[in-house]
Amino acid sequence: MEQYKQEFIEFMVDSQVMKFGEFTLKSGRKSPFFMNAGAYVTGSQLMRLGEYYAKAIHENYGDDFDVLFGPAYKGIPISVVTAVAYSKLYGKEIRYCSDRKEEKDHGADKGSFLGSTLKDGDRVIMIEDVTTSGKSMEETVPKVRGAADVTIIGLMVSLNRMEIGLGGKMSALDEIKEKYGFDAHAIVTMKEVIEHLYNRPYKGQIYIDDTIKAAIDEYYETYGA
Repeated sequence: MEQYKQEFIEFMVDSQVMKFGEFTLKSGRKSPFFMNAGAYVTGSQLMRLGEYYAKAIHENYGDDFDVLFGPAYKGIPISVVTAVAYSKLYGKEIRYCSDRKEEKDHGADKGSFLGSTLKDGDRVIMIEDVTTSGKSMEETVPKVRGAADVTIIGLMVSLNRMEIGLGGKMSALDEIKEKYGFDAHAIVTMKEVIEHLYNRPYKGQIYIDDTIKAAIDEYYETYGA
């Protein structure tokens, strides 16, 4: 496994973003692991997060894009810090844009979006924390494509949970590609997280022991892709 992926897994653990136990997801699934990007709260954490996203985007998509679109709410800070990191690491100015949950009807920035206006011809990369079932894309993709004549190049998430999407036949990321016609990538996969942490002490603690591993295996028997 690449060094930056190992570092990112440990970064998620250190930031208390990656947790193990019993959690109910937005999709309604009961999961033995949970990733909460809302736990990145300090300046240094957000700076590092943006750099990991920028490196993964650069590696998978190159430089031929104009806008990072982060769906509300968690995608908003991720898109901002990634745009900052991209400028710092690669010297290219990337605009950020996000949607609002409620449309603003007053002021100079009224409308359904924050940040940059989407324009005809824009090449957009969607950016999220994690995609479990792909449900969030159902809400977001029509908004982005309806705002202007844009091309969505792809989606970048921090963790591929490696489970079936809404259709129940393939992974959520593969389902997004089939349904919407753009690629989807992650900084790390859940398989890589397990490989790195299973029965391996990190700072004196075992995060995935035999009990957690058995619960994950059972979860994947039902939802694994």
